[in-house]
Amino acid sequence: MAKAKRRVGVLEFLRLVRWLDGTPVLDHVEPYRRQILTDVLDGRLPDGRVKYNLCLLGRAKKNWKSADLVLSALFALVANDSPGGNVVYLVANDETQAGDDLGLAKKLVEVSPHLAARVTVRAKAVGRRDGRGELIILPAQDVLGSHGKSYVFAGFDEVHGYRTWDLLEALQLDPTRADAQMVLTSYASLYHKPGVPLFDLLAQAKAGADPRLYCSWYAADWTTDPAARDLAPAERANPSRGTWTDPDYLAQQQRRLPAHKFRRLHLNLPGVPSGAAFQPEPVMDSVARGVRHRAPEPGVAYCAFLDPSGGSSDAFTCGIAHADADGRAVLDRCLDQGAAPPFDPRKAVERFVPVLKAYGISHIVGDRYGGLTFAYDFQRHGIGYTVAGLTASQVYEACEAPLNGGRLVLLDDPELESELLGLVWRGGKIDHQPGEHDDRANAACGALLLALDLAAGPPPDVEMSEAEAYALSRIFTHPGQFGVDPAEIAPVNFFDSARNPYF
Repeated sequence: MAKAKRRVGVLEFLRLVRWLDGTPVLDHVEPYRRQILTDVLDGRLPDGRVKYNLCLLGRAKKNWKSADLVLSALFALVANDSPGGNVVYLVANDETQAGDDLGLAKKLVEVSPHLAARVTVRAKAVGRRDGRGELIILPAQDVLGSHGKSYVFAGFDEVHGYRTWDLLEALQLDPTRADAQMVLTSYASLYHKPGVPLFDLLAQAKAGADPRLYCSWYAADWTTDPAARDLAPAERANPSRGTWTDPDYLAQQQRRLPAHKFRRLHLNLPGVPSGAAFQPEPVMDSVARGVRHRAPEPGVAYCAFLDPSGGSSDAFTCGIAHADADGRAVLDRCLDQGAAPPFDPRKAVERFVPVLKAYGISHIVGDRYGGLTFAYDFQRHGIGYTVAGLTASQVYEACEAPLNGGRLVLLDDPELESELLGLVWRGGKIDHQPGEHDDRANAACGALLLALDLAAGPPPDVEMSEAEAYALSRIFTHPGQFGVDPAEIAPVNFFDSARNPYF
């Protein structure tokens, strides 16, 4: 029987590799990086499978992330023979970064006799001389063409720009290969919200529920390294600062960069879209984690806001909220039509009606989309409908102060959270970014604003029922609706002695 070939460890391999100046590469790899490389590339389960088949490695810019990924890719290419072949993918954000990564790989081969004897360098790849594998470096936009390919190692360089899972889905692990690995490196994402890969993976890592997900993270606010937890924030996010030739580099960058860019690039803290309407911390702090919806309770006054849709692309959504004893607005439900577009919007009305009635809601407010179509639809079911007096942008603006003040309580709804974090100022108004949506955000914020107005109530010297006060809130009344004489209705945005004719 042939004796099993001994597996080569990553540090053993790196002792044979030279850095660009001809010195041993290990002389440039600090202890914390050696430990990460060993954990990721050498770990094996008792049955021989790779211990970690998904790895997330994060630290601030200029901390050797890309260099380590290229070194890992070369190790996966030549150090040990894989039964399925040593095909390695290294995915960069764009053509420029792909060129940089390929250029580094080629230079390492050029200065390292051990590598040069085993591989050949081609225009856009590095191949093994024995034909058993190749390192292919791709810009992210080319990955979809590789959908379904099998590999021993796939490295994704700087995933902070990924807004969806599409690229990672295209190169998902082959379940028939025991040694296949996916390794992601990054600093904090600009798109820090649920549904974005970096956000989701960090949440999974912090939850600790996936034993085969390895996370090494160094940021100003959090790290996985116990030895770095007591460091100053900037030092915690930059564990390789000792290798920099300029000790004043961070101070220089802080002076030169806008605060939000310095925060993301050099403190590894989440960024926000340019012109973001809401900061991430208040939004995420307002989420009641684990609460997807709240059942109706006796004696609680609920209000609802509708964001209608024609059914072609945007969702048709409805938010339900109430005010609690502390005067906070609490979101209870955030519904949509229940079917992917295209859908019949009239059926969405039928879906919402029983839910609204379960919460004791007999009157709703919504935007003016569709004229009176949806107003009459709801009226046929015994639910009144009033056109909102505020635009969606005005609703968002009105929610900013209570959100920052901790007076809004959201549901654990990743899509809603993502939409809120994606809202930006555009042309003097708050709106979603091109290609994104704000349907759930609109419905939720409208309902929350109604609940705040309901909590405030009318002035002490005005006698008014709760329903009338609710109807005269700043968002609810739209004079002239259903043929009512506007002169009979008090101005929007004030509680006074006027009576709303809809009740």
